[in-house]
Amino acid sequence: MAKYEMIIYWSEEDHMYIAEVPELAGCMADGNSYQDAVNNVEQVIDEWIETAKEVGRSIPISKVKWKINNGGNNRKTW
Repeated sequence: MAKYEMIIYWSEEDHMYIAEVPELAGCMADGNSYQDAVNNVEQVIDEWIETAKEVGRSIPISKVKWKINNGGNNRKTW
């Protein structure tokens, strides 16, 4: 599993958690719970990378250097 920054937030409009991966254009997923959104976006990351390889696209090198996990902050790095 590649390690990329995830931004996870609650969407009032969708009534779901949204997980975005800024380093991978268009890479995002949703879920009924925070953990569902994380699990779903992890799968989407793998699919994004697999598709990029198949079509000869470059894959960004992750800029993640540490793990952030500070309670109420909605930014986590995996």
